[in-house]
Amino acid sequence: MQLTLFSDYSLRLMMFVAVSKGQRVTIEDASKAYDISRAHLMKVAQFLVREGFLQAARGRTGGLSLAQPAEKIILGSLVRATENGFDLVECMSERGCCKIGQICRLRGVLGEAMHAFLQVLDRYTLADMISRPEDFDFLRVA
Repeated sequence: MQLTLFSDYSLRLMMFVAVSKGQRVTIEDASKAYDISRAHLMKVAQFLVREGFLQAARGRTGGLSLAQPAEKIILGSLVRATENGFDLVECMSERGCCKIGQICRLRGVLGEAMHAFLQVLDRYTLADMISRPEDFDFLRVA
C-alpha cells in the first residue's frame, strides 16, 4: 500500500504550517522548503482549507494557518480526507468483480489490515508529528 502524493503533500504542508510558531505561511515558502511544485501545493492547500484543516487569509499579511490546534488534528482523519479510497485490490471496490469473490477470504483480511492501519493513525495527532518544532528549522526559507 502507498499513500497518494496528495496525502503525502497534505501531511507535509500541515506539519510545515504547524511548526510556523503561530505565523501564517505562504504556499511559496512551503514550495521552496520542500522543493514541491507551487501549483501542486496550491491544490492541496485549497482542499485542506475546504475540508477545515487549514485557514487561509488573503492580502499582504495573508497565508495559511491551522484551523484548530495541532493537538486536535487526528492523522487518521487527515488521511481519510485526502485519500480517494482504500481499495487495496479490485474486489474491495464497489464495482469490483472477481470470479472467486464468493469463496475468497482475501477481501476480509485486507479490510482488517486497512482498519488496523487507520486505527494506528487515529492514535496520533499533528502535534505528535512535530513534538520538537526546532528539528524543522532547516525547512525555513531565508
